[in-house]
Amino acid sequence: MSNPLAAPDPWDVVADGYDEVTPDMMLPFAVLALAQADPAADARVLDVAAGPGTLTLPAAALVDRVDAIDFSPAMVDRLRAHTAAAGFDNVAAQVGDGQRLPFADNEFDAAFSMFGLMFFPDRPAGFAELHRVLMPGGTAVVSSWAPASESSLMTLMFDVLRAGNPDMPRPQPNPDSLENPEVFDAELRAAGFTDVTVQAHTISLSYESAAVMWDKFSRGSAPLQIMRQRVDADEWARRDRLMLDHLAANYTPHQALTTTAWLGSGRK
Repeated sequence: MSNPLAAPDPWDVVADGYDEVTPDMMLPFAVLALAQADPAADARVLDVAAGPGTLTLPAAALVDRVDAIDFSPAMVDRLRAHTAAAGFDNVAAQVGDGQRLPFADNEFDAAFSMFGLMFFPDRPAGFAELHRVLMPGGTAVVSSWAPASESSLMTLMFDVLRAGNPDMPRPQPNPDSLENPEVFDAELRAAGFTDVTVQAHTISLSYESAAVMWDKFSRGSAPLQIMRQRVDADEWARRDRLMLDHLAANYTPHQALTTTAWLGSGRK
């Protein structure tokens, strides 16, 4: 069965909320990825599945040029607005497919895909394209979430979703996905990368209250927007109240929650 998150529509719908509320979760991993690749000041960098620019923007402050691509037009619009507001003239953003990159061979010193390539219907093509467009000696860094069971934040939020959607299955480990570090390593190597590493990184987040946490999550969650579109307004209001009530009963204000991601890297 195809993954609905592998299509641009839910990301278009959630683009504004995603941009406003997810940097506190995503930005730390982008900073780690940039540090891992350590591109030179004169480097040309590629950001695949760039979203609203969570990695593109800090990269633009470090390197000569950043090319950003995403399949969601709304995300690209947000990214362009951010680069204009920041005064960056070294960013080129476009709508496109990370499985068929519109770039020549050997163009980039470093390439990234933060929590995007993991959704590609054809992941091997995504990895192969990153390898193709890199210059010899260039580095790619890709991130993917670890299993939900290893994240207290994701475990809680899946329980919240199930409170409003009882038929929703509990998340199960997927040994064929990039949440499995052995698969992650193997797919990087199969694309031609050497010096491959796959490392876990954990961050901690806390919120003033359950209401604040729910506001952030509900406005920035593409999966939640998919659920919302499947029911009428009254039914959604009922489910929304059930989910918020469950969160309020299970989250203590300022309680620290963790989430873990894999950062996989390789050299061409």
